[in-house]
Amino acid sequence: MHREFLMGNEAIALGAMAAGVNLVAGYPGTPSTEVLETIAKKNDGSIYVEWSVNEKAGLEVAAGASYSGARTMVTMKQVGLNVASDPLMSLAYIGIKGGMVIMVADDPGPISSQTEQDTRTFAMFSKLPVFDPSSPSEAYRMIGDAFRYSEEYGTPVIFRPTTRICHAYASIDIKDEDEYEYNRPEGFVKDPSKWVIFPKLSRINHAKIEKRNSELSGVFSQYEMNSITEGSSDLGIACSGISYSNTMETVSALEDKPSILKIATAFPFPEDLALKFLAGKKEVLCIEELDPVIERALIQVCGKYHIDCKIRGKLTADAGTAGELLRDDVNGCISKFTGISINEGTSTELNDAPELPVRPPVLCAGCPHRASFYAVKKAMKGKETIFAGDIGCYTLGNAMPLDMVDTCLCMGAGVNIAQGVGRIKPDTKCFAFVGDSTFFASAITGVINAVYNQADMTLIVLDNSTTAMTGHQPHPGTGKTMMGNMTEKIDIEKVLRGVGVSEVRRLDPLDLDNAVRTVREVADKPGVKAILFESPCAMLFKPEKPYEVDTDKCIDCRMCIKEIGCPGLVIRNGKVSVDTTLCNGCGLCSQVCPVDAIGKKEDIS
Repeated sequence: MHREFLMGNEAIALGAMAAGVNLVAGYPGTPSTEVLETIAKKNDGSIYVEWSVNEKAGLEVAAGASYSGARTMVTMKQVGLNVASDPLMSLAYIGIKGGMVIMVADDPGPISSQTEQDTRTFAMFSKLPVFDPSSPSEAYRMIGDAFRYSEEYGTPVIFRPTTRICHAYASIDIKDEDEYEYNRPEGFVKDPSKWVIFPKLSRINHAKIEKRNSELSGVFSQYEMNSITEGSSDLGIACSGISYSNTMETVSALEDKPSILKIATAFPFPEDLALKFLAGKKEVLCIEELDPVIERALIQVCGKYHIDCKIRGKLTADAGTAGELLRDDVNGCISKFTGISINEGTSTELNDAPELPVRPPVLCAGCPHRASFYAVKKAMKGKETIFAGDIGCYTLGNAMPLDMVDTCLCMGAGVNIAQGVGRIKPDTKCFAFVGDSTFFASAITGVINAVYNQADMTLIVLDNSTTAMTGHQPHPGTGKTMMGNMTEKIDIEKVLRGVGVSEVRRLDPLDLDNAVRTVREVADKPGVKAILFESPCAMLFKPEKPYEVDTDKCIDCRMCIKEIGCPGLVIRNGKVSVDTTLCNGCGLCSQVCPVDAIGKKEDIS
């Protein structure tokens, strides 16, 4: 053993490696991304690692490997579980052979997601065991347990860290490589009675699942990560995840401490442990993110065994029903519950702190998506148009002054939403924006739907040659795999033409006049047509020489700032100026300026 200072996601990755994982597949999504990236970085080639085209594909790849006896892990965020839910629900009935962990990082807040759904609730729905770590160090130990329980009970299991676990750091004792478990898969053994899902098999397996989960409830009551910390009062607090860590910090300030029930496996719920905890308790407060999972389970236990104990939490408005439960929130909940003010000395509130500057999220300086949005906006000015957006950094095109994202639902949805709007009001010019990575992940079926059903719409593919939003991971269009192998690039134009889109244009969005002209020309054509705006992410190349403003030519119209909103354009001493620390020389502002006052020094002097 040795000690390392690790991010939670790194700890999960190293824990999986120590448990003998053979294959890891996933799709990038904050806050889960670093798990797979860490395994790829630490990999000596013995572990197969891939960024799958989406979460569904990743889960199915892992299922096949698990059928063959491999220990596998799939990584995603909570909304990615929605994409993977179709195979997952069936896999819950079929089962697995090699241990299989589905690592789903939840995002209370939400901080960087469309939803803040609670994967513990999904675990109950899918009847799969779920593990909920309360710290990075616990996550390291628990991931190994998840593999072992998965293998012993022949079921995939869900591992559910949240953002504050994934991105927190801690000094953790980890195994040396010579202490790692080693798993040698035997390969796939044909057995249609086990691996081919039919209604009869599902009915039989459903009964087995219910019996297994009942057994696991008892097993989890003995699991070391579930625990009771006895207190000195007749009050109790039940909690899980990061809320447990916050609770323990808060109650440390109390002289008369309530008992603490820590739940690391919310499903199957450790009923026997809960019964022991509830004995002699008058009231119990549940502190958890996000759904009242523990609260409902304790209410059920009280009703089942006729226990006279008041269960408080989200359902009684004693805890917040949405968003994170931060340390101060936990302090407030426990203060109200115990009747003792414990904010003093623990609150993070600083009354004399200066106000933080307002920094709304915007596209990076030099981002080619800004030019793409602006070209379409300029081309469609004065026409009734809808701009259906999608999930990616280009969702920031909704910010003023661009204001170019009218809808955003989930990955790939914009292509189909544009079709729906067009069906109701055919005179509307319908555009759908999608990034290159999202195109491969979720948009191809929408394009096929548009072609097959003869829609009238324009697809704009914002191709910046990377998965920019989550940290520049490779995708099928980059020609490189996560194992470091060079592979055939999947050409988006060929895909589009292959599914029946005959009108496809490729151009550089930073050539503004040509881009505007092309958009006008293509948008007026009937049917499904596509424009591929191709320009690399501003973070992928060395910046060009920054642009400057010729103050003698500048007429202070501020058109450059009002039209494109680039953070590299600022007002200094009442005049427009270029922040040379941000400008990467893309040149869009110079094409917007009506008096040619912006350019490289040699061009404007």
